[in-house]
Amino acid sequence: MGRWLNTVMRVVVTGSIATDHLMTFPGRFADSLMKEQLESVSLSFLATDLQVRRGGSAANTAFGMARLGLVPALVGAVGEDFEDYRSWLDRHGVDTHSVHVSDVHQTARFVCTTDNDGNQIATFYAGAMQDARLIELEPVADRLGGIGMLLISPNDPVAMTNHTQEARFRGIPFAADPSQQLSSMGGPEILDLLDGAAMLFSNEYESALIHERTGLTDDQILDRVPLRVTTLGAKGAIVRRAGEPPIEVGVVPERAKADPTGVGDAFRAGFVAGMAWGVGDERCAQIGSTLAAYVIETVGTQEYEFTPAEFTQRLAAAYGSAAGDDVAAHLTQG
Repeated sequence: MGRWLNTVMRVVVTGSIATDHLMTFPGRFADSLMKEQLESVSLSFLATDLQVRRGGSAANTAFGMARLGLVPALVGAVGEDFEDYRSWLDRHGVDTHSVHVSDVHQTARFVCTTDNDGNQIATFYAGAMQDARLIELEPVADRLGGIGMLLISPNDPVAMTNHTQEARFRGIPFAADPSQQLSSMGGPEILDLLDGAAMLFSNEYESALIHERTGLTDDQILDRVPLRVTTLGAKGAIVRRAGEPPIEVGVVPERAKADPTGVGDAFRAGFVAGMAWGVGDERCAQIGSTLAAYVIETVGTQEYEFTPAEFTQRLAAAYGSAAGDDVAAHLTQG
């Protein structure tokens, strides 16, 4: 259940806000990689398509929550080139009043190439994102009348640490979602992000990385974080709570496979929306999986559309009519 989320207060999403440059390579990266030459890689892949889209983990997640009827507050740092993007988010229900605008740097850029197997090679330019370390959460909480849940998603590493420490200091419930930033963190840094967190999001690879870097077992992580949600790609997701049997949820069948970028962000958006509605862990994961299916079917992380009825019907087709009925009531209220 949504045991720790006060729905009277607001959901705040911190993290990256970026422009995505998404390219398609009509082949397999694996065919060009030589195991004996991995220490001196120099490769160029000829892309056949380029899409420039709005992105960034926090913005993608906030957008997904807004599509489900929440009004999430987005907190991050951008450049002066953000105004068109801000207008888009405002128009789709995201509160952008707490976004910090740098007068020095451009908004972050994410450049990603996807091959025919769905594998990705990406580069991220932080740009204005480094200014996120200047953001304090207390003014955000004062403006909103409190923070019911703070999602700390991939961001400037110092900003992630600062937000975590301030959340602990002020007693703000927070979810840890270090994601892509895990690769640059050591065990102590990861543990600092986990301590005091109400929940932890990760994918299967990131989960293994957390275990390797921290030396903690599953049970030991659950001793620190009472709720752990791990996405498993095509195998779905697994939800674990200390002292309870794990919950496994399969994926929603995709109608097409356009681009996987942003699928994890959509899953998190759906899961947190379910928690805000007070539905159980299984329903939360089902909502996340349904929203993720829309993203994988479109190029761009915020280009999908659906009506409440369409979303409910699709979720019910995958998980049963009872699941559809549970979700329908909240979507019609959103």
